[in-house]
Amino acid sequence: MLRVKLSIFCIFCGLFLFNACRQDMADQPSYRPLQPSNFFADGQASRPLVQGTVARGQLRDDVHLYTGKKEGQLVTTFPFTVDKTVVKRGQERFNIYCAPCHGQTGSGNGMIVQRGFKKAASYYDKEVREKSVGHYFDVITNGFGAMAGYSAQVNVRDRWAIIAYIRALQESQSGNVEPLPIETMTDFAPSGVVDPKKQNPLSGSTPKVEKKTEEKSESGGH
Repeated sequence: MLRVKLSIFCIFCGLFLFNACRQDMADQPSYRPLQPSNFFADGQASRPLVQGTVARGQLRDDVHLYTGKKEGQLVTTFPFTVDKTVVKRGQERFNIYCAPCHGQTGSGNGMIVQRGFKKAASYYDKEVREKSVGHYFDVITNGFGAMAGYSAQVNVRDRWAIIAYIRALQESQSGNVEPLPIETMTDFAPSGVVDPKKQNPLSGSTPKVEKKTEEKSESGGH
């Protein structure tokens, strides 16, 4: 008798749980982003952000760093200290994102240009050299002319690192590298690792080639 009562109890419990788990619970009314709604006075389902709130990871309180401007004017200084690590990072990012158009030396004859695309600006033109670092940051971020913006591909600090490397390239054309250590000249060679004894890697001079003469007589003797 106890077994029968227990079976009936289990059946009732099962029916109760089955009745509670209806599909209506999964298909509750909800709104998609930007969908209209009659519930709110403005007719929009998406609610405006509370004034003063900032999305996680979007606190950009350093205007200099994130915009390249101060009080609406393009800056002339970097927002952080530029050292060898920063310039090396800039070289790496430059060769990935900038060299296809501007070339590894920054003269504007990258592979895309060699294949018919509009010639990119040379960083050594007087007008370009005189632009502020804030201008370079604005161009990388928002684009300029035929160049699209790279804000989606290059993060903020890497943009400044690229600018630091561009400045290094520009300075290389007016400076003398002879006092620099050999490892420094090799590290920042635009075209990769070279032998600094044979080539000035920053000026792009052509290495001297030593010709070997065969010690043979006209008669073919050794």
